[in-house]
Amino acid sequence: MHIQFIDTPKPIGNFANVRFSGKYAYISGQGAFDDGGKLITGKVGKDFSLEEAYDAARRVGVTILSVIKNDIGFEKVHKVVKILGLVNCTEDFLLHPKVINGCSDLFVEYFGEEKGTHARSAMGVYVLPNNIPVEIEAILELV
Repeated sequence: MHIQFIDTPKPIGNFANVRFSGKYAYISGQGAFDDGGKLITGKVGKDFSLEEAYDAARRVGVTILSVIKNDIGFEKVHKVVKILGLVNCTEDFLLHPKVINGCSDLFVEYFGEEKGTHARSAMGVYVLPNNIPVEIEAILELV
C-alpha cells in the first residue's frame, strides 16, 4: 500500500493528539488534509457528495495513521479497538456510516482483518471545528 504520511497535525486547542493509559492509546479527533496539506472544509450533503465524503474520511484515516507512525509506532499496535466518526452534514443526509467506511476500509486494508476491524460509532452533526466535513477519533490496544 502506498500511503503519503503527513506530519502530526498541531492540536487546535488545549489537548494532545494521543494519550496513553495502560495498554491503550487514545487518538484525539482528527481532520482531513488535501494533497497540498490544506485542511479540507465543507458540509456533506451540500459541498460534498457521498463519494467525496468517503474520500475525506479515508484522508482522516491517513491522518490517524500518520499520528500512529509519528507518535506511537506501528510495531506497538496490537489492534484498532474502536473509532468514533462525526460527519458535518445537512439534516437530510443520512448515510453517516457509509462516509465513515472510508476510514474503516483503510484501517482493514492497512492492518489486515484481524488488527484493523474495529467497533465503531458514526454520527451526523450540524457543524465541526473549522467546518471540517469529517472528524474521527480512535482507540488502539498496544502490545
